[in-house]
Amino acid sequence: MLKALTAPCGVSGLEKGAAAVAKDLLAPYVDSVDVDRRGNVVGTINGAGPKILLDAHLDQVGFIVTSLSERGFVKFDRCGGTDERVMSALPVIIMGKEPVYGIISSVPPHLQADGDEGKVKEAKDLAIDTGLSDDELKRLVSQGDRVCFVPQFDELLGTEVCSNSFDDRAGIAILLRTVEILKEKGVKPNLTVVFSAQEEVAGNAVGCAAFKADVDMAIAVDVSFAKTPGCKDEETGKIGEGPMIGISPSLDNGIFEDLKRIASENSIPYQIEVMSRSTGTHADDILVTREGVRTGLVSLPLKFMHTPVEIIDTKDVELCAKLIAKYVEEKVK
Repeated sequence: MLKALTAPCGVSGLEKGAAAVAKDLLAPYVDSVDVDRRGNVVGTINGAGPKILLDAHLDQVGFIVTSLSERGFVKFDRCGGTDERVMSALPVIIMGKEPVYGIISSVPPHLQADGDEGKVKEAKDLAIDTGLSDDELKRLVSQGDRVCFVPQFDELLGTEVCSNSFDDRAGIAILLRTVEILKEKGVKPNLTVVFSAQEEVAGNAVGCAAFKADVDMAIAVDVSFAKTPGCKDEETGKIGEGPMIGISPSLDNGIFEDLKRIASENSIPYQIEVMSRSTGTHADDILVTREGVRTGLVSLPLKFMHTPVEIIDTKDVELCAKLIAKYVEEKVK
């Protein structure tokens, strides 16, 4: 499932390919599923209990073409918060009239200006080398075309896997597994599942879906920072040790306490993620919909965010799904 979800290019505003895959995977578990005007995949189950919304976002960080240069070079800028430290010499795909493979430029150390050695170049100072002639480039590539990392899914040792776009296709996998668990148990909630667009550029597409759904409560599912060398313990979670349950001034305390209790009662390991202001996720958009929606946040620990080599533990995917499924099941009873 994770490999299928991370294969399509889905840079913000161009989620169509990713949406098609996610829609097909969701269809067996819901009563209806469609793609709305903003590009969100929206599935509904017409069941019992309060109206609940579950959300994870479709889009990934990447780049956008700003202009065409000579000798097959393409100028670009970031689309979302792509880590600029990994751009130089990176293989990419331009989603033009046809997919165009390219390499982001890199100045050899021998030719760098004095004082530039070791410095990170901004996107505007780099270009994508396509190897195309000027005529071929103009035929295939246009301003505004999105550019994505070359997809590469790898299984690491143990239960960890590596790919681009786990932020937040892994969240989509969590929700797919959630509805699969509910169906296996014969639980039919009053549920809206949203795989939302444009989260990485604060496009607020999820707000449109949440407004239409008019729900009583919601849980947003996203990724958060896993501990790696150089990161502070208090700012990160631990990969392989279960879901990170969010608490912040904006999130609903009741949902937070329910998630903690359900995790403890069902022997699901969990971690607490403390945010002193807003969450920086789609939870912030959902909770201000209509007259307000009680909203919680469950995050998946992820290493190397916004790079082509994001790493997650599949155990955490399963544990997040079990926790959310138990929460929904409890609300139906």
